Parts: sequence; C-alpha cells; structure tokens
Amino acid sequence: MHISEGVLSPGVLIAGAGLTAAGVAVGLRRLENEEIPSVGILSAAFFVASLVHVPVGPSSVHLILNGLLGLILGWKAFPAILVGLALQALLFQFGGITTLGVNTLNMALPAVVCHYLFSWGVGIGARRLVFILSAFAGGCCAVFLSSMLVGFSLYLTGEAFLPVAKVVVAAHLPVMVIEGGLTAVCALFLRQVKPELLEGAYVPKLSSQPQNGSG
Repeated sequence: MHISEGVLSPGVLIAGAGLTAAGVAVGLRRLENEEIPSVGILSAAFFVASLVHVPVGPSSVHLILNGLLGLILGWKAFPAILVGLALQALLFQFGGITTLGVNTLNMALPAVVCHYLFSWGVGIGARRLVFILSAFAGGCCAVFLSSMLVGFSLYLTGEAFLPVAKVVVAAHLPVMVIEGGLTAVCALFLRQVKPELLEGAYVPKLSSQPQNGSG
C-alpha cells in the first residue's frame, strides 16, 4: 500500500500533501489531551501491523488496520497514520518522504469514511452480531478504498500505470477479508477490556417527528 519515491507526478504529490495537511489539521483540532496516549497506542499498532511487506510493483501488500483506527478515532486517524508512515519511511525506507502525503491520504481518508459508515455499529450498547458485522465491514471497506486510492494515484500519474493499479487492487482482495476478521477480533477484545475506546462511535442523527397524542 506504500507508494515508493520517484513514481508519482509532482501534481499528485502536491495534491496529496495538501489534502493530508487539511485532514491532519482537522484531526489535531479534535484531539483532546487525555486521548493522546490512546491515539499513540493505535498509531503504534498501525506501525507494527504494516511492517511486513510483499512487493507488488511500485506498491506493496501488507496488513494495515486503518479500518480499526477509523472506527475508533475518526478524523484523528489522520495524525495517527501520518506518524506511523513517517517512522516507517525514516527507519525502514517504506514509502518515502515525498510520497508521505499521498500515502497518508490513501490510508487515512478511507479510515474516516468507514468511521461514518460503520462506527455506529461498534458503540458500547450495540448488539453483538451488529458489532461484529460492523467491525468486519469497516476493516474490509477501509482496505478496499485504500487500494482503490492507490490505484487512482498511480493512474493519475500516467495511463501506463493502469495495469499496475489493477494488480494492486486485485492483490488486496484477500487482505480485505483478513483485515475484516482481524478488525472484528480486535474490536471485540477492546469491548471486553477497554470499552471506553469505543465511546467515540459516530451515531447518525435521525430526524424525528413529534407524535401527536389522541385525546
């Protein structure tokens, strides 16, 4: 899922860096001081999970856990993922500094999308089956959207990358299922040992009409 240095065009790199900066700004604005340790732990989990890479052209296949971060953190996944990717680029040369903005956007934006789509189902009061299905869907969807964004980033650089983009998406199909299962297991574990992490689940506001009583 990491795009290497020297692959993307300057326009894609600049756009990715700008959008990531905006996402990080929103995430930091919503970050409370007491949440910093939890965000740090989740960032470390993301860092460790995506260390084992299988190269696929200019990208790679690996576990991500951005779905889990999205379900729990929402917009705060942007700074958490940025820190993890920056450390990977500096310590292990995964991805790169110039591609840091694009790589962060490709992993953090799907995390935020999945937060609004599925985190309502992983709230503390959610029924167990709904909880499991929502967590599984969040993990699967985040990887699918990330692979699509990676492919789109390559395609925007040049149509010559279209075959590679297709391979990247196809290679992540089995990872989606694995990520979904792992996200569900991790979410269930957190529900048992640290349920307060799930308190920030997004609950959609449903319009309610007042009921008129009959007299």
